[in-house]
Amino acid sequence: MASRLRFAFWAALIALAGAPGARADKLQITSTPPGATVELDGVTAGATPFEKDFPGGYFHKTKTSLGARLEHAMVARISLAGYATKELTLTEGPMNWISLNGRNRGEYWLFKSDHFHVELKLISETFTGGIAARVSDSSVELRPELAREEIVRQSKPAVVYLKGLDKSGSGFFVTGTGLIVTNAHLARGEESLLTLLSTGQQLEGKVVHIDPEMDIALVKVDSPAEKTEFPHLVLTDSSSVHQGENVLAIGNPGDAMLFSVTKGIVSAVGKFPNAGPGTWIQTDAPINPGNSGGPLLNSRGEVIGINTQKLVKKNVSGIGFALSSSDVLEVLHRFYPEAVVSSASFRAQTYAESDTTTSAADVPTASASSPEGFGTIVVISDPESAEIFVDEKFHGNTPATLRLPAGSHEVVLKFPHHADWKRTLEVLRGNKVNLRATLEAVR
Repeated sequence: MASRLRFAFWAALIALAGAPGARADKLQITSTPPGATVELDGVTAGATPFEKDFPGGYFHKTKTSLGARLEHAMVARISLAGYATKELTLTEGPMNWISLNGRNRGEYWLFKSDHFHVELKLISETFTGGIAARVSDSSVELRPELAREEIVRQSKPAVVYLKGLDKSGSGFFVTGTGLIVTNAHLARGEESLLTLLSTGQQLEGKVVHIDPEMDIALVKVDSPAEKTEFPHLVLTDSSSVHQGENVLAIGNPGDAMLFSVTKGIVSAVGKFPNAGPGTWIQTDAPINPGNSGGPLLNSRGEVIGINTQKLVKKNVSGIGFALSSSDVLEVLHRFYPEAVVSSASFRAQTYAESDTTTSAADVPTASASSPEGFGTIVVISDPESAEIFVDEKFHGNTPATLRLPAGSHEVVLKFPHHADWKRTLEVLRGNKVNLRATLEAVR
């Protein structure tokens, strides 16, 4: 009799726990427009409208030690050709699971909801305005150096304080139309960030791009007054940065006054794998939590890097790192095709408006008024999610269907740590071409 009671007790527990055969709950992800690729933790899982069954314990706390539970955070990446990619943190946690007998069963995460919806924004409507940059050209004299007070006076209005649900940091405007550069570790998992200007004005900043490799994110705010431009900073490439030169950092360190300034020198410039991919500028200018995403400025008031991290180690101080502006310009180049970092020193350029970055979704249907017509290309790659450039303009990630004007086009696919895949393609009016690209890994 006792054994039968024990059996019944454990059978009930298994039923409550959602063991094999128990009811699963559905996770739904939708987008406007539909048809966007859904990646879960970097793996392509389907397209919107997207549904997937998960154990009930992923949506609510399991009731027994036998129940399934989610043991890691989960991030979704939603991408569609011609639209700015979105990242969503689907889970909240970690939480400690304490069983009824008081034992700690470890950490777990829960889905915030069973349905997430994303409004995707056209690249051509999001990335407007022009980027100001100075790239190398030895035939042009350097701009004169400025007093520290003048650098701060000119630059501070372009720096912003960014606040998310549980983290905060800094950023700075790179266009007059409201595009802000910051760190990805500040923006990741956030739909929007409270954006505070140095004037005290508060705006909503939409996270419009997070680079999957670099610690760089782009945030967009709308001007509250029509025809009013935001003050923005000039970027300069890393070839202009010299060891020993004076620098200033502007940002919002935690538990201190906002929009504060620190000074130092460039300690070193180059690759530093321990900090991550890209070119790094090491500085002794104090960089603390909250400074992340702010600008590192040279003595001419130009941005040479984005303050990203400091070395925290026993008996070590005064070592901070900024990701170089060359890396920032590489990210911006996807949306502003003219923003190419040249190897030449300080040739002033204001890069073209991104209305030249017309996406496939913006191309009008062929008609009598457009005799050249349009064709369609379907682009698939191995590995998936390669970046697509057509005639040097960014068109999203694979897989994608693009509608292009009839004529000759250069198609380039890029993927981290892989050789670029290039083809010159003749698009015929009304025709459909399938491209299957295999990108070779580079050791």
